[in-house]
Amino acid sequence: MTTEGRTVPTPTPPHRPSAPTGPPARLPRRLLQLYGGLALYGVSCALLVVAGLGLEPWGVLHQGLADLTGLPIGAVTIAVGALVLLLWVPLRQRPGLGTVSNVVVIGLAMDATLFLLPDVGALGARIPLLVVAVGLNGVATGLYLAARFGPGPRDGLMTGLHRHTGRSIRLVRTALEVTVVAGGFLLGGTVGAGTVLYALTIGPLAQFFLRVFAVDSPPPPRAPVHDGADGRAILPR
Repeated sequence: MTTEGRTVPTPTPPHRPSAPTGPPARLPRRLLQLYGGLALYGVSCALLVVAGLGLEPWGVLHQGLADLTGLPIGAVTIAVGALVLLLWVPLRQRPGLGTVSNVVVIGLAMDATLFLLPDVGALGARIPLLVVAVGLNGVATGLYLAARFGPGPRDGLMTGLHRHTGRSIRLVRTALEVTVVAGGFLLGGTVGAGTVLYALTIGPLAQFFLRVFAVDSPPPPRAPVHDGADGRAILPR
């Protein structure tokens, strides 16, 4: 302001911390989403087994190993997840709560569901069961990914190999899934229409439900993982 021809600086009010512009991170909700999503994921995998029309790629391997060893498929899922997690060490990947929980919860939920569900013989019942299983898997994937507690061990292996080899996410993921499907099929795992349906629909389903279940408080910005083929960012599953 101006006083008697002189300019006097206007006093600056004391600094006050600005109020947060958005809602705080909701830890209880995130934890609920994480464990609810992982449990539903295990249920959906069990439904795919009961439908008997083809499993998701890693499920084919798990089923083949279960037939070979005589162990429950959920227990095999846990063992394979733990072994894959060990591969993170040379890749210098850091697991989160969601990563470790993924290893344990999915397999337990899968075996519990298979114990409770009866066998379904009629094709007219198995086809709707397959569709429900794939849809539920998409819901479950969106739930636990939106909780932002870290990727599953298999997703971390994929992104770690992408980073270390310089190959595109698309190529690394395709190579991994072809390898596990082929190995699982040779061991007796079920490959069929369900495998194809899962491969074609799980990406769009997971992307949709990831937006539906997004927590209000946004995660810290990070560089997207690029496919390398067309420059688009790829959302890991």
